[in-house]
Amino acid sequence: MDCCQREGIETRFDQKYVAKKLERYREKGPKESTRMLIDALKDASVHEMTLLDIGGGIGDIQHELFEAGVTESINCEASSSYIDACKEEAERGGHGAQVTHIKGDFVDVVDRIPSADITTLDRVICCYHDMPKLVSMSLAKTRKLYGFVIPIDKWWLKTVISIYYNLRFLLQRNPFRVFVHSTEALEKLMIRSGFRSIFSQVKGTWLISVYEKI
Repeated sequence: MDCCQREGIETRFDQKYVAKKLERYREKGPKESTRMLIDALKDASVHEMTLLDIGGGIGDIQHELFEAGVTESINCEASSSYIDACKEEAERGGHGAQVTHIKGDFVDVVDRIPSADITTLDRVICCYHDMPKLVSMSLAKTRKLYGFVIPIDKWWLKTVISIYYNLRFLLQRNPFRVFVHSTEALEKLMIRSGFRSIFSQVKGTWLISVYEKI
């Protein structure tokens, strides 16, 4: 992630934006695609496992999986506001001591991050320009399960994102950008890294997937 994208993340996900997300989570729980990812991981059994949540936002996945038996988590997040919100909610849920927060671009701080049984990237790969680098480096930290939510790889969605989101960010002088990466390229990378698909489902414009290390 270049410096402009990091700056864009801080601007995009500021305190006001994050406060609304935290309020919504407390009222309604995780958004539907996130809930589907959480449920798929629970079905694969996460009891006594550790979690690496990259770009975890307010920590939806962490908070929910602690209740399913996850013992500890690493929260790697580029947004200061999201880290503060995740800390607040973790303390509120009684598992603050089980979460280690690392601020920064995962690719830049990867040497500080230990391996985990589970790695999750919920709507994170689409915020990163170099998908192969992010995915391959995070797969290397994963012992058992790897779950993600990404935009579906459709030409019309790429067009919508380019016009509605990225053009708007450009006009707002916000360097943050959204990317729709090749699903085929991502799947090939997963297979080459020794993972097989155990869950895949589309919900609206999102693809929810879980892979298991062979």
